[in-house]
Amino acid sequence: MIKAFFHRLMRPLAAAFVGALTPLAFAPYQFWPLAILTPLLLLLLIHQQPAKKAAWIGYCWGLGFFAFGISWVHVSIDTFGGMPKIASLFLMSLLVGYLALYTGLFAGLLNRFFRHDTISHFLLATPALWLITDWLRGWVMTGFPWLWLGYSQIDSPLASFAPLGGVELVTFFTLLCSSALAMAWLKRSWILVLIPLTILATGFGLRNFDWVTPDPSTQTRVALIQGNIKQAEKWLPNQRWPTIMTYTDLSRENWDADIIVWPEAAIPAFEFEIPSYLSNLDSAAKMNDSSIVTGVLNQSPERSFYNSILVLGTNPYGDYRYDSDARYHKHHLLPFGEFVPFEDWLRPIAPFFNLPMSSFSRGDYIQPNLIAKGRHLAAALCYEIIFNEQVRANVTDETDFILTLSNDAWFGHSNGPLQHMEIARMRALELGKPLIRSTNNGVTAVTDHKGKITQQIPQFETAVLKATITSTKGETPYHAVGTWPLYIWVLLSLIVGWTRRHSDYS
Repeated sequence: MIKAFFHRLMRPLAAAFVGALTPLAFAPYQFWPLAILTPLLLLLLIHQQPAKKAAWIGYCWGLGFFAFGISWVHVSIDTFGGMPKIASLFLMSLLVGYLALYTGLFAGLLNRFFRHDTISHFLLATPALWLITDWLRGWVMTGFPWLWLGYSQIDSPLASFAPLGGVELVTFFTLLCSSALAMAWLKRSWILVLIPLTILATGFGLRNFDWVTPDPSTQTRVALIQGNIKQAEKWLPNQRWPTIMTYTDLSRENWDADIIVWPEAAIPAFEFEIPSYLSNLDSAAKMNDSSIVTGVLNQSPERSFYNSILVLGTNPYGDYRYDSDARYHKHHLLPFGEFVPFEDWLRPIAPFFNLPMSSFSRGDYIQPNLIAKGRHLAAALCYEIIFNEQVRANVTDETDFILTLSNDAWFGHSNGPLQHMEIARMRALELGKPLIRSTNNGVTAVTDHKGKITQQIPQFETAVLKATITSTKGETPYHAVGTWPLYIWVLLSLIVGWTRRHSDYS
């Protein structure tokens, strides 16, 4: 009995271990082949298992994956949530357990509805179902599309498919490589190894193909101010003006820049509290023929609060006015950090659900580009940069750069900010637009239109990044049509795989 019990535990434990290795494919480790290898091992572990057992094995794989991959979330809960350690660990366990449901769903559906050992199972259903469950994870309850496997490939040959179909297409080909190798191993049909080799070779060849063209006539000098303000001190009343003056003084030293960029909520005050200061800053920027872009907390006349981006100085909006609509208001809010689901029930339970600034309203899904010194900026605030379709919808033919402001000080010295930068790089590659990323304490960087970091300053230092960025002309196929062709293929794959589930062809 003990031997049988131990045998039943082996596959789930092995799956959890393999899942825990998968985050090593992402930043800061970036050993990208693991993102192909670990799903391959998952497919071997669920091979010919009943659907319920396959779902349990897939769930355990997800537990290992998310427990290690998003452990950085615990930093904000534990440090700033005001909860006992045991309670914060319980909340993290709930989050990990919830996210693991999607890999369990993938494995259970695969073994329930698609016959083992067939081409339909491995080459059609596997990548299609993985993509569907990833999509669900990125949509249900506002979505959490963090650690999609495609992000780990930002420096691999597979990244070259991002301008064609976004990170989902990269994820699709990652899983197609995994499933082809799994079938090759199980069937001892080594000719199937040609599938991943062909995909990787094609990606390598596409590296030298430019979907967009840099425009040397539109070079822009930017200065990104990294204030490095401690999160625990930022909102203390006696730190308001020292924080504001840190950014002001560093900006005065960089008036030669066309655009000066401050991070998300760089000003630790609501906009209505400091209109005179902002008016003076606007005038100073205009006198120096420069623009300042900053994160600020905004309140509408209807008393709705927004996490916003404001442009001061040289811009088409005129002199600073508090009642101006020339703002970008964050649309995709962070659950619990910026809004509390079921808040009437949850807020009384614990201080965590009353984190500062956890009652924001949403801006529109599509908003006009911000214009600073004649340049058009498609904005995404912090968490929003992980939603590729939202960023795509806000990039226009006139967009010069993607602008993302963030404050990852909530997550300390963890891997979270590095994974966040990795995701931002993918947006630049998908859309063929250089990216500007300004943060409180890192990662502050700029990328070219292929997602390569061209300049970066160290984390956890008060510093200024000065760079010259070149706009691009043209658009990528992904920007033009999005992901609908891919999902049509996914749907067709599932239909064909379903209709052939009783076929002997393998």
